[in-house]
Amino acid sequence: MTLSEIDRNLLERCLARKPRSWEDFVDRFLGLVIHVINHAAQCRSIRLRDVDRDDLGSEVMLAIVKDDFAVLRHFRGESSLATYLTVIARRVIVRKLLDRKSATSLRIEVPESADVHSSYAEAVSHQNSAEERVSNQEEVEHLLEGLNHSEQRVVRLYHLEGKSYQEISAQVGMPENSVGPTLTRARTKMRRSSR
Repeated sequence: MTLSEIDRNLLERCLARKPRSWEDFVDRFLGLVIHVINHAAQCRSIRLRDVDRDDLGSEVMLAIVKDDFAVLRHFRGESSLATYLTVIARRVIVRKLLDRKSATSLRIEVPESADVHSSYAEAVSHQNSAEERVSNQEEVEHLLEGLNHSEQRVVRLYHLEGKSYQEISAQVGMPENSVGPTLTRARTKMRRSSR
């Protein structure tokens, strides 16, 4: 999947530090980050408190904005932005969850940008393999399991295909003003499903 026009525009706005660009970025991808957190914790049989989940989400966002959005500047558009951010988020989260094994609560540290970049370089080198694509697809499918069919379609179209509310409305036959509430409901369900 290639970079959608919506994500390309959002990326350009963030890198140019346009007003409200970061808020739009967080609105678009925080749900995805939360799902990666929940999935990573579930796979390792780690129970997260709400505060831990919030801290991990903050760590991923800090990794993205660190060094003037260096992580976003290194994005080459060889995949969808959601796939790229899933790889970055997973690397940051797994590192933090492993740190947790030696502490009673999550130790929050800003990851070294070089470490994040080397993780991305490693991920990109494997990204074109069929195995990596299947792994990413399986993870996304797992994150969507707790949703009804309509919610799954809306989440896929918005987060993975980069469709606008108007495009989603036309494609699924849902009023445009129902798309946002459906996304919010879906994100809430996905958060709850991992608790």
